[in-house]
Amino acid sequence: MQFKLTAFKKNTDKWSIILLTIILFISLPLLSLLWNLIEGPGESWGHMVRTILPGYLSNTLLLIAGTVVLTALFGVIPAWLVSRYDLYVQRSLTWLLIMPLAIPSYITAYAYAGILDYGGIVHLVTETKVDVMNIWGLIFVLSVSLYPYVYVACRAFFMNQSSAILEASKLLGASEWKSFLKLILPLSRPAAFGGLLLVLMEVLNDYGAAKYYGVNTLTTGIFRAWFSLEEPETAIYLSAILVAIIFVLILLEKKQRARIGYANAVKSSHKLTKRKTSGLRKLGSTFLAVVPVVVGFIVPVLQLLYWAYLSIDEEAMGKLFTTALESLAVAGVAALATLLVALSLLFLSQWNKLPLVGRLSRVATIGYAIPGAVIAVGVLLPTLVFDKWLIHSFQWLFDVKIGLLLNGGIGVLLYAYVVRFLAVAYNPVEASELKLGKSLSESSYLLGAGKLRTLREVVFPLMKPALLSAYILVFVDVLKELPLTLILKPYKIETLAVKAYEYASDELIVESALPALMIVVIGIIPIVFLNRLISKNE
Repeated sequence: MQFKLTAFKKNTDKWSIILLTIILFISLPLLSLLWNLIEGPGESWGHMVRTILPGYLSNTLLLIAGTVVLTALFGVIPAWLVSRYDLYVQRSLTWLLIMPLAIPSYITAYAYAGILDYGGIVHLVTETKVDVMNIWGLIFVLSVSLYPYVYVACRAFFMNQSSAILEASKLLGASEWKSFLKLILPLSRPAAFGGLLLVLMEVLNDYGAAKYYGVNTLTTGIFRAWFSLEEPETAIYLSAILVAIIFVLILLEKKQRARIGYANAVKSSHKLTKRKTSGLRKLGSTFLAVVPVVVGFIVPVLQLLYWAYLSIDEEAMGKLFTTALESLAVAGVAALATLLVALSLLFLSQWNKLPLVGRLSRVATIGYAIPGAVIAVGVLLPTLVFDKWLIHSFQWLFDVKIGLLLNGGIGVLLYAYVVRFLAVAYNPVEASELKLGKSLSESSYLLGAGKLRTLREVVFPLMKPALLSAYILVFVDVLKELPLTLILKPYKIETLAVKAYEYASDELIVESALPALMIVVIGIIPIVFLNRLISKNE
């Protein structure tokens, strides 16, 4: 026992202590949720279980099932068509199909509500109103907004497949369509499932679209329990159910990942070649590939542009410009903080001398798998406790300033963003560092340079593209995030996402177009980066 304790002290250095501190700091919201879960539910939990909880669960599960089907159709079929066939506007289609990611799903929901409601373009042309404000409309909106996750994963898979399997299938007398159904589609299942997992995480994170369409889900239930019922304990129990569903989905995805070895076994130097088409076949294939772009990007953007034209004025633009600056400042600081924490986790896990602590660094990145509303609840619980302790202990020193520094302050919001989007920054940075290898760093150490100097002068300059990509991805995710921002946003700070939501909630749907368009324009930036990465892989 004494020997083990001595070995532990010997292997523990400042890097291990700093790393463990960061891991605990990032994991605190989830640990807080687990601790409060043990204390029991709120007073209304029993009534909720008997009455509205079954509705929350059934709606959430129906959303999951519906979006799985539609995003698979919108994602897999266009991915196969642009990978296999020579289509019209081929180059434009490859990146246009990713563009719906630039529009938050709640903004797409606002656009379609206006298009299909009374006074919308559909009503003016056909004199009929299409009722989209229900769960089926929500499934459609979420699907056309999120299918690019499936498209990107499947297209990358298709582009790296061997043409030999299709040639062998033809020799056995199978048609092109039969070969796709019997061979290509089963092989692409792990890639498609990986994309679908990201889709489902976004579906479970959605609050703005579900709230606007009047669909009660577990996420809207968390908001209702916290703000309307004022029962944090009930909100925590609903959060636990939501987290349980997510982890079940992750386990299913990992089970599918076991098939990746089989799927990759068909790779060879003979990449999939494009098949020449003409006439109606080429026109039909192009039409099928264009439909998701039209319904997921072009139609919502045109509606937003029309509303912006109706609502624009100098006074509104002045206020919106101020909101945009505040929103950009918050997103910029949050992205920088998230990137710094990601870099700290990555390199401290390599420098520390305790293997167990190094492995725990990955645990700190699971925040992206947790919906924003759950993260917000997890952040509020410990900060409220700490806030009360500070007020009680140091009232004579801080007085009013405590409320600005902690609960209701910008620091708590930034902390929540770091917890939520750490994985978004960590993954591209880790991939870039793995490509560099250890030889450059070890050579620098042999020349007498320390770890921090090597990082600053050798590693960082070579990782600039990955660092910039990680920063921009987190920046745009923060800009679009709604549930977390709604719960934790300081009173005196406005963001574009919250502004668009507030306009829509107050039935000022036309006025919501300007902040929504600003989010869309900024959201296009990471799409350009994503398209470049795909082009390099090709």
